[in-house]
Amino acid sequence: MPKPSSTCNACARCARVPAATLSAPALCCRHASAYQRGRSMLDLLIRGGTVGDGTGAPPRMADVAIEGGDIVEVAPLPAGEAARVVDATGLIVAPGFIDTHAHSDGALLMDPQHENGIRQGITTEVITQDGMGFAPLSPDNYRLYRRYIAGILGLPPEDLDTSTIEAMRRAYAGAACNVAMLVPHAAVRLETVGFRDIPLRGGPLDAAKRLLHEGLEQGARGLSTGLSYYPQSYSDTEELVELCRVVAEYGGVYVTHVRNHNTDRAAHGGGIAEALDVGRRSGVKVHVSHYKTAPATAGQPDALMAEVDAAKRDGVDVTLECYPYPVGSTVPGFFMAGEFHEGGPDALLERLTDAAVRPRIIESLRALFPGALATAAWTHVGGEGGAALEGVAFADLARQRDTSIEEMVCDVMVESRLMCGFRYLPPDSVATWRQMDEDVIQLLERDDYMIGSDAIPHGAMRHPRAHGCFPRIVGRLRRRHDVPLERIVQRVTQAPARRFGLDGRGEVRAGMRADLVIFDAERITDLATFDDPRVPPAGVPYVVVNGRMAVDGERCTGVLAGESVP
Repeated sequence: MPKPSSTCNACARCARVPAATLSAPALCCRHASAYQRGRSMLDLLIRGGTVGDGTGAPPRMADVAIEGGDIVEVAPLPAGEAARVVDATGLIVAPGFIDTHAHSDGALLMDPQHENGIRQGITTEVITQDGMGFAPLSPDNYRLYRRYIAGILGLPPEDLDTSTIEAMRRAYAGAACNVAMLVPHAAVRLETVGFRDIPLRGGPLDAAKRLLHEGLEQGARGLSTGLSYYPQSYSDTEELVELCRVVAEYGGVYVTHVRNHNTDRAAHGGGIAEALDVGRRSGVKVHVSHYKTAPATAGQPDALMAEVDAAKRDGVDVTLECYPYPVGSTVPGFFMAGEFHEGGPDALLERLTDAAVRPRIIESLRALFPGALATAAWTHVGGEGGAALEGVAFADLARQRDTSIEEMVCDVMVESRLMCGFRYLPPDSVATWRQMDEDVIQLLERDDYMIGSDAIPHGAMRHPRAHGCFPRIVGRLRRRHDVPLERIVQRVTQAPARRFGLDGRGEVRAGMRADLVIFDAERITDLATFDDPRVPPAGVPYVVVNGRMAVDGERCTGVLAGESVP
């Protein structure tokens, strides 16, 4: 290797030689960037920024050089030619944020610009969550499930090829962000036993394993279950263990929304204990979705983690995620017993209009989570006149209609043909909300926690997390609680990339894919609120996806450079 020149800028920096003593701004061979030694023209040069590289290392000053879709250099670089130079002075240059849990399955197909996610700095989303997704499904099962789950996943094109995970990966290629998929448990069950309340055994279980093998071979990162939703909740723990043994063969991840329905068929009464038991018995890596304190348990994150920590000591490989809001969002069918879901959407609608059955549905709504529906509001309602109900609290609409909350919910489900969803109202107590924010920050001190927005991007009055989740945690809450920037960045970049096998993503270094977010550490914040939930965030001027500018000057460019992660 040639001896460094005494006029090499980089060598002078290493030796702390005053810049004024340098006779030329040259770089020696040892420090010359790839583009200086080879091509002279870069596609994109991000100059003067502070790089938070995703590893947890303290931020450092460096330029970032990009050719094609890859980062080719991260270092202080001399002036050079580039098709585009971005002045990042005073800004943080970080890996693009990775959303470990999004319900954008339909939204990405209907509006691939996906402004609500890309404006936050999200460059990769892990979809097909909670066991919900459109593949692998036959045309008939797709049409059935599309209507049943429209309240969460929306209504994508009816003629979609959903036959395989590979077919859906092709459909998602070319959105604004990258997409990673899981094999959804609902699809596996629909293709084997339909909307029937039986666990998978024998031939159906073997068929389900074959579907799972195929999906994992085609690029799925693991299996997702939503054990409080149907038809997934018809499963038992033995079924989950058998399926997860297949996932473990591939080094995949078992991603689960833990069970609070049909707990009599679950090991240890369901919940987190069942998820850990599946991991212990199958050897699969476990990732627990949206696991955090609730208003009733605010201030008790340590209690939440006791079982997790015990399982980790026993060798179970567990990670978790949360979102930085006190309440969530779902669909009303979540509150109905499994007997009413058997047969699928048409059977459910028939039962909702059957005078002999509806009283039992009403009782089911009241029994599962007593009082919960009194603290909810509609986020999106399909059908004629449905838009007028968006944002209306359940209690208010029930009063307007002179009926009970439960009767009103059943009526709206029928009127909208199940195309409806709701969110809970935020707690009245500011102290409770602030305590839950603090709980999230405490959980993120652990190296096994990540952030998943749980975004359902439908309706005028959707949950604000669909537009503000990542700027809220990286900006507002990080500053309020004085959290090191590098810790938060690592939790939303490198950590999920490693967990989900997103090779080449999650770090700012040469050889990685050029997925980047450039933000102002002091300005980045969420502006979406429960009253006005679709407001884009502030302080995220640039987002780069696979080397191309997706957000420029806080505006979407229309560039659709996303990939289906192989």
